Amino acid sequence: MFSRRTPTARRTEAAGESAPSAPVSRSRRRLLARAATLTAAPLLALAPRVRAASVPRAIAFEHTHTGEKLAVTYAYGDTYVPQAIVAIDRLLRDFRNGETHAIDPALLDQLHTLATVTGTKASFQVISGYRSPATNRMLQRNGGGVASHSLHLEGRAIDIRLADVPLADLRDAALSLEAGGVGYYAASDFVHVDTGRVRRW
Repeated sequence: MFSRRTPTARRTEAAGESAPSAPVSRSRRRLLARAATLTAAPLLALAPRVRAASVPRAIAFEHTHTGEKLAVTYAYGDTYVPQAIVAIDRLLRDFRNGETHAIDPALLDQLHTLATVTGTKASFQVISGYRSPATNRMLQRNGGGVASHSLHLEGRAIDIRLADVPLADLRDAALSLEAGGVGYYAASDFVHVDTGRVRRW
């Protein structure tokens, strides 16, 4: 189980192929400029003074497969709210078999920062959160293109989109954080983010 006060040690996951580069639009440049002002240096950790001030951090999810919704304040400063974390673990369970797993608190902080950077007013639409070993094997057998040691298996990865943010802008915002892996799946309409090493595909 993850400590609710200390992000877990980073472990690696194989990255997919790099997507071809695309011209940066004016709106994307504005987004990245805003990200730079909010996220000086490789960011996942909130500024110590923010944590020390016990500022609340909230997050909202809508699961695309189960229809479940959750909007919750999950942390105050450096303290994670146990009841909120349990609720998040439940919503981000393996929807195919109901198996739950502790979600890395650093992933939640990454999503919270991503919401701030994009300025979204929407919930994160969840395509996949935790993935059990049985589901991972099934997807591999069916040619799902999933990694054998996917960080989904550790509660350290999530596939998402936002209704009010273009998918490419969401990808660019996630990349600007330099907080972990970012995968761009335009055909399937989601962005993968995780708390592994910084990489992209």
